[in-house]
Amino acid sequence: MVLYHHQLVYLLLRCILGTVAPCELILFKELSADQSPRNPALHLIQEKEKEKKQNRMTMVLMVRILFAGLFVGLVFSDPSPVQDYCVAVTDSETYIPCKNSSLVTIEDFMFYGLNATAEFNDAGQAIVSVNVNTFPGLRTQGVSLARADYKAGGVAVPHVHPRATEVVWVLEGTFLSGFIDSEDRVFSKVIQKGDVILIPRGLVHFHKNVGDVQGTILGFYNSENAGRSTFRDTIFGCEVKEEVLEKDLGLSAEDISKVLITGRKLNLCGKG
Repeated sequence: MVLYHHQLVYLLLRCILGTVAPCELILFKELSADQSPRNPALHLIQEKEKEKKQNRMTMVLMVRILFAGLFVGLVFSDPSPVQDYCVAVTDSETYIPCKNSSLVTIEDFMFYGLNATAEFNDAGQAIVSVNVNTFPGLRTQGVSLARADYKAGGVAVPHVHPRATEVVWVLEGTFLSGFIDSEDRVFSKVIQKGDVILIPRGLVHFHKNVGDVQGTILGFYNSENAGRSTFRDTIFGCEVKEEVLEKDLGLSAEDISKVLITGRKLNLCGKG
């Protein structure tokens, strides 16, 4: 039986997606059908056929590994660029992914503003975010960063970056920083000027300035837009049913209502 290319691809996809029995069994069945020599005496022909089957199996295995590698790369990182750069277009009513390359200048690859402190929030934190929304030249480059200043005692409330790993570098001050893994283990340490801590992708983490003076950290991300989500904002600021929160948090309906009213007044979900 001749196995055509499209049939091989079909078999590979079926095996990779797990819709059939183990791939080796299926391929052995498909590849071996009608290929055994009719004359048992032709031992040499039989050995050659066996060698062909082994070579095909090796090819299949290599292709499966390649597909698996490509899948992991697509799922767990920003897609690789297919051009030198793609400066985002932010002033167009029609979605245009990239600025015309003939109009791109050096200024599209510059960002100004990390030398100044932003306005502090109620938690004593001031953030300057440098992602694709504020720096269009970052599109397709798979990186972004942020500067965060903290008053003495200021905190970054527990939050996650769903699309990126974060590397934090302390520029000034002393911080208690850490993260919580999926087994509810807390990894934390007091870090100082010059120290670096890594926050794994998607894990809840926090920072607190435990020094007596204002401190500053820089965060680096392996995504053009890491995203940010906090428990407070997503739970109490959005339209989660009160009875769900009451059951989950063990609070009274009255307490839940007070928190929800406050959250909605603060427009935590960005809804008017």
